[in-house]
Amino acid sequence: MKLNDLFDNAGSKKSRNRVGRGIGSGKGKTAGRGHKGQKSRSGVAIKGFEGGQMPFYRRVPKRGFNNIFRIERAEVNLGRLQSAIDAKKIDTSKDITIVELAIAGLVRASDTAVRLLGNGELKAKVNITVNGASASAVSAVEKAGGKITILDTPKSEKPVKKGRLKRQEKKQQDRKKAGF
Repeated sequence: MKLNDLFDNAGSKKSRNRVGRGIGSGKGKTAGRGHKGQKSRSGVAIKGFEGGQMPFYRRVPKRGFNNIFRIERAEVNLGRLQSAIDAKKIDTSKDITIVELAIAGLVRASDTAVRLLGNGELKAKVNITVNGASASAVSAVEKAGGKITILDTPKSEKPVKKGRLKRQEKKQQDRKKAGF
């Protein structure tokens, strides 16, 4: 074998389409751009323009209100919590915090607030610390012999970037020391 015998596999390299190179190429003359007008030339960005007609995004009425100060909570149902316990992803002998839920894959690492919902059945006795819980979730956890601790959700806390579990864990420890 020599260096001049080496070739790429057939079809692995596709040559770029060279437009405007004569009639026989199939992309000659107008180079696939059609004829005349603004869009046949380069550097055109008229997305949303409808030829003077009132554009769609201005015709349609705007509805609702988007609160920029809202606190987004991740929602965890009791059924998912029980399935994580059954799969040995969560240790019930220790207190379950947001960090343990993130490690088990029930919430994202960037989630700063978690709300526990009562959908599903909980059989295990767990002590869980979350930012909120529905009344049905609280009664189901207490019925199973566990305890729920509700943290107050800080208003000014910014979301933690993905992969920052250690920082999140340290915040949890600081909150426990402070008596939350």
